[in-house]
Amino acid sequence: MTRDDLFNVNAGIVKALVEAVAKNSPSAIIEIVTNPVNSTVPIAAETLKKAGCYDPRKVLGVTTLDVVRANTFVSEAKGLDMKDVDVPVIGGHAGITILPLLSQATPPVTFSEAEKKVMTEKIQNAGTVVVEAKAGK
Repeated sequence: MTRDDLFNVNAGIVKALVEAVAKNSPSAIIEIVTNPVNSTVPIAAETLKKAGCYDPRKVLGVTTLDVVRANTFVSEAKGLDMKDVDVPVIGGHAGITILPLLSQATPPVTFSEAEKKVMTEKIQNAGTVVVEAKAGK
């Protein structure tokens, strides 16, 4: 299953759920965790706009998984206990839109430029690796 396949399945699910929220709880705060988050958040926003209850402060995309992956990969690379590592991740939730801020990690860690590139790409591609490993299951 590819990210495109995920979109084709999940877009309809998100739209239907958000339509129900708009009807039954139009002032709710909605946190979208459904992949691909970069695409499902705009679907939710447009659905709420159509229903006349869109508030951009109340529609959130949650990408905590990218932080967990970054923390895991950095702790493994540096031999640290994962509970002590925090790597901020900004941006979206797909490929190159995922931007781990390795220079802002706690505790401070150092990587060569080549290591930074490899680590960043590993974090950016982790979701794709999972999707490919599941092969639609």
